[in-house]
Amino acid sequence: MEFVGIYDADGTLMGELRYALGKLTGRAKCALCDITHGWNPTGSRQWKQACDASAVELDLVHRDEATPAQLATVTALPSILSRDGDGWREAMTSTEIADCDGSPEALLEYLAQL
Repeated sequence: MEFVGIYDADGTLMGELRYALGKLTGRAKCALCDITHGWNPTGSRQWKQACDASAVELDLVHRDEATPAQLATVTALPSILSRDGDGWREAMTSTEIADCDGSPEALLEYLAQL
């Protein structure tokens, strides 16, 4: 199954800096960012190890990189979508991502069961 995770942040240099500043001041939060990166801009070691151990394939994009069809599918960001025929469906809501409590293993296990 094809999965796409959409961060609640923009992928531009300014977007990344704005998110980092917001995270430092407590004004920005993205549960998907917390799981995949934490405070490491290149990705957390725990995330990379969990991906290596999982058969789930998850592409990650920022909100400014997502397609209009993908963005029209989400209820709130962050979100994880799966391909549904010719369209997209929301596989994990922002609440379900947050319920993983920062655990890469929990997120990938949830997706593996779909």
